Amino acid sequence: MKQELFAWWDVNARDLPWRFGRTAPWGILISEVMSQQTQMSRVVQYWINWMDVWPDAASLAKASTAEVITAWGRLGYPRRALRLQECAKVVAEQYDNELPRTYDELVALPGIGDYTASAVMSFAFGERIAVLDTNVRRVFWRTFKGEESFGGATKPEERKLANAVLPPKPKESVIWNEALIELGALVCTAKNPKIDEDPWASHSRFYAAGCPHMGEKRTRPRQSFKGTNRQVRGIVLNALRALANSDASDKPASLSRADVEKLWGDHVQLDACIASLDEDGLIEISPDGSLSLPQ
Repeated sequence: MKQELFAWWDVNARDLPWRFGRTAPWGILISEVMSQQTQMSRVVQYWINWMDVWPDAASLAKASTAEVITAWGRLGYPRRALRLQECAKVVAEQYDNELPRTYDELVALPGIGDYTASAVMSFAFGERIAVLDTNVRRVFWRTFKGEESFGGATKPEERKLANAVLPPKPKESVIWNEALIELGALVCTAKNPKIDEDPWASHSRFYAAGCPHMGEKRTRPRQSFKGTNRQVRGIVLNALRALANSDASDKPASLSRADVEKLWGDHVQLDACIASLDEDGLIEISPDGSLSLPQ
């Protein structure tokens, strides 16, 4: 199975700018954080622009909060941008601007969980460690268990399986991790797997069983967006980003209360979203009700 997967990877791996040794460990960490719950096609240009401005932890640590939130743009979940900057400050100050090389140190950084720490250990440092995201878990559960993966928290059985099949050679384990993530993203997808293109199709118990229960429950639940607080928060942040990009002065660009109220008709919902943005540290509220990005 390993050789079949590696042969598929050699032909089908996407040429992403942080792959194949073209960036430092910090760049890999940025790519992993940006890619969480975000389509890869949207991430690439944001990553390129971000790394052009802040190529290392020290440069990001010195940026203003407004610059960071503005650069995050429409990647979604902007709280991730603030956590990245918190992470950058720790790396710059405590690790001499170099990412720590152990799992325990990485997972202790602000905003860095098991998946990101494991991905950095594997893809940046070439260590033998299983990297488990939703795609990999789906591929494993379908192939070896013959059942649909229903997501949720990673189960001990899933981690045990991932460790059992991980190639013993560190270099091969890195390719294995990258290829499995790619396979789940491009071929063994949640709802419409491309069975004819799957290098593991002949080994898959799930395919052999006729794909039982596929699509009954998505591995990543579809979330409604229109009319939600998430949409309203995004509208407010996008208005402030646009204002910041168009303002050439040194003063913080602010949106008057009157202009804020034009953004969303339900002012009760709008005020609740503004309060949550303020609580998350993503905006600042002036006494007159005007809004600005933090400096």
